[in-house]
Amino acid sequence: MTATRLLVLCAGLMGAAGVALAAMASHAYAGTSLQVAASMLSLQAPAVLAIALGRKAGLLHDAVARIAAWALVAGTAVFAGDLAMRTFTGQALFPMAAPVGGMAMIAAWLGAAVAGALGGRQSG
Repeated sequence: MTATRLLVLCAGLMGAAGVALAAMASHAYAGTSLQVAASMLSLQAPAVLAIALGRKAGLLHDAVARIAAWALVAGTAVFAGDLAMRTFTGQALFPMAAPVGGMAMIAAWLGAAVAGALGGRQSG
């Protein structure tokens, strides 16, 4: 499986998880941080998709875009995973997981900006 296809798969799974967690947050786990986890997954999924496809189309700097996309996947997984784990078990994923995931997401967005500024093979 190519990196682009794997990123598209991850984006789809992130979006699905975001919708599922939003449903749980509005019913069984109302008033918890699960809604924040759902929002982060739902917001970052289309960004991963856009970065992956922009890289593949040659609009973004390849290496920087690839790093940004994977950092966004990993950061979102750690951030949302920590909030979900705290909601479901009362335990953290690991110490400082949410801040680490959040910083990875911020760095990924900055990376996406740099990938766009540098452009790819079809930039103009």
